[in-house]
Amino acid sequence: MNIKKTADCIGYCLICFCLLSTPCLFTIKKAQAEIVDRIVAVVNDDIISLFELNSIFLPYAEKVKSLDYSPEQKKEMLFKVREDIINQLIDQKLTDQEIRQARISVSKAEIDNSIERIKESNYYTDEDLAAALKREGYTLEDYRERLKEQILRSKLVNLEVKSKIIITKEDIKAYYDSHAEEFQGEKKYHLKNILMTVPSFASEQEKLDIKKRMELIREQIKAGKSFEAMAKKYSQSSLASEGGDLGTFSYKDIAPKLQLVLDGLAQGDITPVLDTEQGFQIFYIQEFIKERKKTLQEAEPEIEEKLFNEIVNKKFKSWLSNLRNRSHIKIVR
Repeated sequence: MNIKKTADCIGYCLICFCLLSTPCLFTIKKAQAEIVDRIVAVVNDDIISLFELNSIFLPYAEKVKSLDYSPEQKKEMLFKVREDIINQLIDQKLTDQEIRQARISVSKAEIDNSIERIKESNYYTDEDLAAALKREGYTLEDYRERLKEQILRSKLVNLEVKSKIIITKEDIKAYYDSHAEEFQGEKKYHLKNILMTVPSFASEQEKLDIKKRMELIREQIKAGKSFEAMAKKYSQSSLASEGGDLGTFSYKDIAPKLQLVLDGLAQGDITPVLDTEQGFQIFYIQEFIKERKKTLQEAEPEIEEKLFNEIVNKKFKSWLSNLRNRSHIKIVR
């Protein structure tokens, strides 16, 4: 068990501090325990209190304690998670200070619009939203305050990072040329199948007999029998009455085992008999579709967005690192 990776995974999810995305509806519950307060860290003229830290840390501490790890492993995880939270709270304090210095503000209308977008994307009514917040221990006012903080931070990123990013035509072409496989055109298969199930209690001989029957069916199809007719007659699939028609699938959505079999086959070909979790199957390629390659002009919006997001993430980390370097930060152990 890799404890560091597990702790990293928990730490990554600790705080809803995603400055670039739609605010998360479900946030961490407030700590219920009564805590004696003290200073945990000093960030320029602001402080991080023990209460502030524990209001986030305690729910995760309880989760870690419930895991099936040794006492030493749990201690290591709890230390890692606590350090991650402190560092994320420091980043929040620093960005909040920059927001105040830049005099960035959020209007009531902006918060209202954000809530409406969240309701639309989740198909929530006002009552649904209120109920969801109540389940998480928050009032609508609590949630509005959290939205305000996230919108403020998003505006700061726009000001300090996004507004300074320029993606040139040369950048887009260079990406297009160096990632040609992404734009080659998607492969799609229209498949039909014949399935014979294998009872869980079947002996090896019974399994072999079922496979032999499937081999005979396959040979008849290879000899000219209609796949659709054979599927209607012999297949035990729920789609047998439709000639075993499974529909059209993108290559990437097909199971890897079947991908390997389909590679090299053409339209009208039939696969060997395959031993699958559902039983023995054969597949018929009714139609093979190869979409045409995307032109540079067609791929340009997709490439621009991808490059922009990559640069934003990289530059934001660099900006935050520089902000830390020129700030007075002291963690009280």
